Amino acid sequence: MEKQQTLYYDFIPTGEEKMKLDPATTALLIVDMQNQFISRDGLDAQIAREKGMFDKWEYFFDRIDNVAIPNNKKLLDFFRANRLEVTFGRIACHHKDGRDRSPVQRRPGWNNILLPIGDPGAEMVDELKPLDDEIVVNKTTDSVLSGTNYEFLLRNMGIETVVCTGVVTDQCVASTIRSLADAGFEVILVEDACAAATKQLHDAEIMIMNQIYCQVMSTEETIQFISEEIEQLAVVQG
Repeated sequence: MEKQQTLYYDFIPTGEEKMKLDPATTALLIVDMQNQFISRDGLDAQIAREKGMFDKWEYFFDRIDNVAIPNNKKLLDFFRANRLEVTFGRIACHHKDGRDRSPVQRRPGWNNILLPIGDPGAEMVDELKPLDDEIVVNKTTDSVLSGTNYEFLLRNMGIETVVCTGVVTDQCVASTIRSLADAGFEVILVEDACAAATKQLHDAEIMIMNQIYCQVMSTEETIQFISEEIEQLAVVQG
């Protein structure tokens, strides 16, 4: 895939060193692929219909159904088949009235999110359901790292690289990737396993984050890259 980047990185010489990755220290992180946000039967879609705005969200739900969910499923299947770490971050508050939410999740509009733990809307969509032994972190912030023990869990498991997907590209995904980069993790952003409200928002955020906070790859590029590292490791180990 063609990778756009900002002016900040135009001076990078061609042939720069390829990103290093050890499959054993790599985790998949799926962000907020929850019923409320991405299901056509979810609460957000219902509200959009009630307000006569669903036509403005057609691009988002089409990308979710036709691109983001299928590619997340491919990544999930690949990571599980190769016994690599799979993790999830989701928006879910502890109190039913949401008083433990961060201010950003109380503001009027689309970001006013009240999703208590146990609410069906807080669950990942059926195609991406976590297995019993996979880590699911509940957050009341945009970033999966902020206000959770996710970074601590990654450190305990020796994770160094995080492959990040989910919604929405320009909010929770971007906040998470920036936090991961600041914490010292290598990050792969799987562009076609993410979605934003519009193509313009998605493309702009991808371009902003590329190189400085993450390496942008497609689903197929990510799977190929990790597969090659697995094969090389097998050769070295005999």
